[in-house]
Amino acid sequence: MWKRAQQMTGDTARRSVPGFFVAVGGACLAAATVGGHLALGLVTFGILAACSLALVLLGRRSETYQGLTEKAPDERFARIGGLAWAGTGIVLTVGNLCAFIGELASGRSGDPYFWFVATAAITYIAFVALLSRRT
Repeated sequence: MWKRAQQMTGDTARRSVPGFFVAVGGACLAAATVGGHLALGLVTFGILAACSLALVLLGRRSETYQGLTEKAPDERFARIGGLAWAGTGIVLTVGNLCAFIGELASGRSGDPYFWFVATAAITYIAFVALLSRRT
């Protein structure tokens, strides 16, 4: 019984990632349609749906995908996932910082990018403080 429940949980996790891509694509399509950009919404939905399909098809044979979508991954996959999230955070923060600087250099306020960078900085400091107390 326990093995069956564990298998169902793993299957659910593997399906939830592609499902998330489709849900985000649907939200983008709806938002773009409301904003008067149906074509952009369709393109965005198509890209996210294609990514979802690729995850479904390739995920069956990929040890990496299966390891990262398990409910309790082993130490190797937990480390890979953590490093991937850290790398993603660095890329997004640097990209937003560059956009903020570019906006300032163009004579604009850079307001949306400022808030992304400020949120990243505050979140980083909060996590360092929280995790340093916990470990």
